Amino acid sequence: MNAKKNCIDFNKKTGFICDMDGVIYHGNQLLPGVADFINWLREEKKEYLFLTNNSGYTPKELNQKLCRMGLDVPEERFYTSALATAAFLREQAPGCSVFAIGEAGLLNALYDAGITMNDVNPDYVVVGEGRTYSLDTLTKATNLVMAGAKLIGANSDVSGPVENGIAPACRALIAPIEMATGTQAYFCGKPNPLMMRTGLRKLGCHSADAVMVGDRMDTDVISGMESGMSTVLVLSGVSTMETLKTYAYRPSVVLDGVGDIAALARSMA
Repeated sequence: MNAKKNCIDFNKKTGFICDMDGVIYHGNQLLPGVADFINWLREEKKEYLFLTNNSGYTPKELNQKLCRMGLDVPEERFYTSALATAAFLREQAPGCSVFAIGEAGLLNALYDAGITMNDVNPDYVVVGEGRTYSLDTLTKATNLVMAGAKLIGANSDVSGPVENGIAPACRALIAPIEMATGTQAYFCGKPNPLMMRTGLRKLGCHSADAVMVGDRMDTDVISGMESGMSTVLVLSGVSTMETLKTYAYRPSVVLDGVGDIAALARSMA
């Protein structure tokens, strides 16, 4: 257990918002201590929500992904940057049209929000992670933005952990469009406070009673901190203790992984 400092009594917290990539799994590999952490949440009747910036998966796909790893987590326990993006567009411009680059998670969320696909004169160009990303779709998106479409990114992650290293994420994929057009994208995922407020609303608890758990300082920790939550940085993803030195802010506690949360809580009970 690598606790930099421990100033959270997890037993007194009622809600936990948890990142997924680098916290629960790497690719299709479940991380150590995760099953124990989820069992502890259920035993203690804690409210919890998996809040992921990965826009590629639907909640049902995330449910099935965890099922294949031996964890049964209901669909309603997931909230993604794709759902946050669709909610933002539905609020801003009901019935708008988009040219979208992304996977089922993003496309389904947009359809469910009443947003239509349009590759001729869309109101928005929306970019998430996905295998459909290519020079052709990039060129199409660039010219649609030049013609007046507004540019939206599902999240601002530059990279994400995979089993054999890292993969470019949404912020890296949308950068060529920003550079070619001179347009700055608006990002809907963490650390956007709109996504965090939705997460807290789904938990049904006040920020002071909630904990944000993640592996990134620039999305997870800052979003929890700015929302008034306690924050846990886990070292099971992209961050190391050296990473902390490059940021002016600090998490409430640094742990090796989420299994340490359950262990600390039991030791303090």
